[in-house]
Amino acid sequence: MDFTIGMALVDYIPVICFAIGAVILMRDLYNKMSKGAFALFAAGTIMITLAGALKATWKLLYAAGICNFEALNNMFFPTQSIGFLLAGVGILAMLVYNQEETKLRSVPPVFSGTFVFVGLMVAGLGVMDTVLCIVSAKLKKPWLIALFVLSFVCSLCMGYLSSKDFTEAAMNWIAEGVNVVGQGSFLAGAYLLHKNGLAELELKGEK
Repeated sequence: MDFTIGMALVDYIPVICFAIGAVILMRDLYNKMSKGAFALFAAGTIMITLAGALKATWKLLYAAGICNFEALNNMFFPTQSIGFLLAGVGILAMLVYNQEETKLRSVPPVFSGTFVFVGLMVAGLGVMDTVLCIVSAKLKKPWLIALFVLSFVCSLCMGYLSSKDFTEAAMNWIAEGVNVVGQGSFLAGAYLLHKNGLAELELKGEK
């Protein structure tokens, strides 16, 4: 595989962008979620961040000639996919259910191969971005929807690109560029929601 150390380090950028955006959202949405919904959202975003960080670390170890730590690469899809599903379910619960009454319900993950994981990731991410678009509209900042749509589209592109041959450096740079744009858009959207009063927004069931 044609990896370089510089390429591996760039792979950490979208991970950091997503992590910062997720922390901003968790801080602003904490008092709007039941403990169960927040636990799902937090666990999901942590899994997503961890999956990205471990894959970037695998790439860095490989590029530096230290070792090919295959487990770090192999766990990326299952961990990130379930993470997006949990985050999507958690943030949807915040919008749909009375958070004073909602209790944590177990969400059994499905393990049936890569296609299922891709489906879970797209479903969870789609729900999460859709809710954030609705929240943007509630804040009367509909132009923020474009950022979350861009983030979602870039993530779909990443799903498509993941089926390509990553032994070539060019494909890795393309994927990393798309990922940086996608997670950068997510971070920008989360930050602008925060700046425009997300923490003060009243949602269904909030007291």
